[in-house]
Order: sequence, then C-alpha cells, then structure tokens
Amino acid sequence: MIRVIPAIDIIDGKCVRLAYGDFNQKVVYNENPVEVAMKFEGAGITRLHMVDLDGAKQGKVINFKVLEKVAAKTNLVIDFGGGIKIDEDIKIAMSSGAAMISTGSAVIKNDELLKEWLKAFGADKIIVAADARNEKVAVSGWLEETSLSIFDCIKSLLADGVKQVMCTDISKDGSLAGPAKELYKNILEKFPNMHLIASGGISCLNDIDDVNELGCKEVIVGKALYEGRIKLHQLTRFTL
Repeated sequence: MIRVIPAIDIIDGKCVRLAYGDFNQKVVYNENPVEVAMKFEGAGITRLHMVDLDGAKQGKVINFKVLEKVAAKTNLVIDFGGGIKIDEDIKIAMSSGAAMISTGSAVIKNDELLKEWLKAFGADKIIVAADARNEKVAVSGWLEETSLSIFDCIKSLLADGVKQVMCTDISKDGSLAGPAKELYKNILEKFPNMHLIASGGISCLNDIDDVNELGCKEVIVGKALYEGRIKLHQLTRFTL
C-alpha cells in the first residue's frame, strides 16, 4: 500500500501553497505550521514533506527554525528541502530535526556532488527531486528548463545509487487536476523496481488509488488536504 506524505510549504514562516510553482500564485493556509503538523500526526500520519520555499528562491536554507519547532513538537519523520546546495545546508537541516533531505537542482546539475552526498550521508537520507515539464527536467525552482529527458535523468540517478526519487509534473502542481499518471506509468515501465514518490495534482482519494495501482511507493498531498477535498481521517488506510 502506498504511503501518503502531507506537504507543508513555508514562506515567511507560514504554511502556504503555490500553483505551478509560481510565487505570484501564493495562498497562505495557516500562520502556524506547527499546528498543521500536529494535526497531521494526530490523524495517524507518520511522514512529512517540508519545503522551504524562501530557501529555494534564495539558494540557501532559510526556514530551519520552523523545521526545528515541528520536529520538537511531533514525532513525524520529516524530509526537508528547499535551498539545499552545500554540505552545510544538509547539516543545518539534519541538526534541526530532518530525518532526510530532498534536493533537486544542486545534484542534477552536479553529478559529483550527488555522489559525495550519497557517500557522506547515505542513500537512505537523500531524496532526489527530478521534476519535469513535457518530460524535460526543470531546475532552479522550475524556472530553468533543460533539454535533459526525465527518463535519462532517472537512469543516471539510479546508476549513482539514489534510492528514492520524487517526481513532480510541474503542469500539475497545485492544480488539483489529477496526477501525471502517464508520466509515472512510463517511468515505472522503464524502472519497475525504483522507489518513486509521486507529487503534484492530487485532488481526491481516487487519485491516490491511481498512483498506488501504478506502483508508486509514496505520494505527496498538499492542496487537496488544505482545501478539504481529502479529509485527514480518510488517510488512515495509507498511514504505514
């Protein structure tokens, strides 16, 4: 059974969601991310995906104090991303309570850095975000599109020893338009044994069932939870 991982995205210390990764399409859902995290835990959720959007924009970890507070007040297993570019960023995240980090641009642009991090911190601690638009990888907060195929990117990541890949179809993110089923289907046909984390577009329980049937191991859910399209109590069967 797939595991559901709620997302908390942070701007100015507040819990927000963007549409399509666009900072101009920001909605603040709660001024207190700790309160949100505690509600997740109270519903039986064990994992949390936290993104420092200020960090992603500025290229360094900014909102580690929010991470610190959430880690202190809950027992959630947190993966933290946004602005992680150097070793020091990982150390800040880990010392603030992250069990794992998620990173994209830094390691997709620099294969040697990825290998260093896998060796230094362990593959179990590193989630690589390989995000795509029209099956081409996008980096730098999705502002920069590359000519690199998502499939070639994932092939390279797995060859380097990456164990967990999170994939967002940018055209789906924050849209509530359903997940990128065709993309995930194609990825898993090529790499059937990989640990694929689906992200973007989840709007209802049926969407979660769909990505589960495709073979995704985990799924990130954000806006659908905040807008009440999926109720926390409905997720009990997905809390592993």
